[in-house]
Amino acid sequence: MDTQKGMPWTDAYLLGHARMDDTHREFVSAVDRMLTCADAEFPAAMRAFIEHVEAHFAEEKALMEATDFPSTSCHVDDHDAVYKSALEVEPLVVAGNIEIGRKFAEALSSWFPSHADYLDSALSHWVVKRSTGGKPVVLRRNLVVER
Repeated sequence: MDTQKGMPWTDAYLLGHARMDDTHREFVSAVDRMLTCADAEFPAAMRAFIEHVEAHFAEEKALMEATDFPSTSCHVDDHDAVYKSALEVEPLVVAGNIEIGRKFAEALSSWFPSHADYLDSALSHWVVKRSTGGKPVVLRRNLVVER
């Protein structure tokens, strides 16, 4: 087992849209697996990640198109860059370059929080407002209140 730090789930990633939150848990789990699995398991973890993002990104794109989300182009471009990078890294991993795969996973663990905070939270707000007229409700555990 590799000793690198993983990417655990945190309620800070919650958006208040149940389906998106479930998909994001799956995303975090896939990245965490790439960061923590044994080298021999990495190619399968990389493939599982690619299969996840194919479905994840297609689902979000369909949601954006169905609701006429104003920032669809920007959001899809961000997804496309991640997906393209994954497809470029995978053959290198299969050829034995696990280190580049781990670096890709580390980059994903840095990319995802800001993507979720800005692009995905905007989508969640948009979809909930269009469907209910209100804002998403997000309940987070272990919240620290500053006084």
